[in-house]
Amino acid sequence: MIIAALFTAFSVIMVGFCFAAINGRRRRKVAVGFFHPYTNDGGGGERVLWCAVRAIQDDNPHLPCLVYTGDHDATPQTLMARALDRFGVTLLAPPKVVHLYKRKWIEETTYPHFTMIGQSLGSVYLAWEALCKFTPSYYFDTSGYAFTYPLARLFGCKVICYTHYPTISSDMLSRVRQRSSMYNDALIAKSVWLSRCKIVYYTFFSCLYGIVGSCAHLAMVNSSWTKSHIEKLWGVPDRIKRVYPPCDTSGLQWILTGKPYEQVLPLERSAEIPVIISVAQFRPEKAHGLQLEAFAAAISRLDSGLPKPKLQFFSWTFYGSCGYSKVLSFNLRDLVGLLGGAVAGIHSMTDEHFGISVVEYMAAGAIPIAHNSAGPKMDIVLDEDGQQTGFLACTGEEYADAMLRIIRMPEMDRLKMAAAARRRASRFSEQKFYDDFKSAVRPIICHVSR
Repeated sequence: MIIAALFTAFSVIMVGFCFAAINGRRRRKVAVGFFHPYTNDGGGGERVLWCAVRAIQDDNPHLPCLVYTGDHDATPQTLMARALDRFGVTLLAPPKVVHLYKRKWIEETTYPHFTMIGQSLGSVYLAWEALCKFTPSYYFDTSGYAFTYPLARLFGCKVICYTHYPTISSDMLSRVRQRSSMYNDALIAKSVWLSRCKIVYYTFFSCLYGIVGSCAHLAMVNSSWTKSHIEKLWGVPDRIKRVYPPCDTSGLQWILTGKPYEQVLPLERSAEIPVIISVAQFRPEKAHGLQLEAFAAAISRLDSGLPKPKLQFFSWTFYGSCGYSKVLSFNLRDLVGLLGGAVAGIHSMTDEHFGISVVEYMAAGAIPIAHNSAGPKMDIVLDEDGQQTGFLACTGEEYADAMLRIIRMPEMDRLKMAAAARRRASRFSEQKFYDDFKSAVRPIICHVSR
């Protein structure tokens, strides 16, 4: 009796699912729907969203763009203003907004255990709400919810995505096998049996991730590191294109004083108090603790005749330095002002898929000290015309060494390195993003006329 009831319930759900998908196909409208549940995170992912919207509007001005968001206070006008104020991106028209009310199903706190699979399945439920409310011809995921792609295809959408990092990677699997605390809590790291169970879970999840990811018609990725992992996992290399994320390298090279691009931001910096800046959201994986540890080590080894440096932290809602902090709301002008006074910028996230903050340092003339892995190592902090552009480090000691080398560096040598870093940063400009993005999507998105 119970089995019959469960079978009946499952059958009803599947019939309803099929009916909704068929109905969605019939109601499908020619538009681009951007699946971006969090439109107020202020990070590189949000910059990609607005630059992608602008690129679509440039190439196809008559193709409507809409954003699926769980931010209930978002309106077309506020999102358009936010794109300009936070990122300097001028949209040609305000995007339409589809509000989502099931966002709790993709939040980490909803799943104390089996978080990855929980959030992934939760994203399918959220995408179901989104597509039932509005079914576009082109479903564009800019937040990395690959499990929604088969659903979007069932609704008859062309699926495009911009993937910042794989949800799971071979690096993660290897660290679980090594019982590293980076991807295991203390209990699992200490237990051979629990670690093996987690390996099975991660292996199963990676198989599912490969299947759903392969449903994308076009997958743009942000770095060589991400591209290598996504190609291996999804198995569709011909549909994967590397498109470096947009960095406002032009805006960060100029002092914004009343009129944009009025005065070139000089590479010279004050010698009285060398400033080392850290630009990152305050999340555990950004490893701010490692930065403090390295800064303390550098101070303890500082030559008596050298000026004592200052370490500053910046997030879009926070600014502080050692011994002082305050919460504020910032815009691009504020960031340029802070970067323009820094001799170096520090980045310490392991396996950062790209590292926009590292490019921002370089564009503004601050020498980068970045983690020796993934994006910074493979794409960004590389020699330019035979000239070193920055430093790579892993341990607190290596970071401290890099800080001291910059502080002790003769001004002429520092200027040469900063100039090379600025030239290197131009490879990751917004214009480069627009050119590569449009080239990638044109075969998928047809031209629309009134």
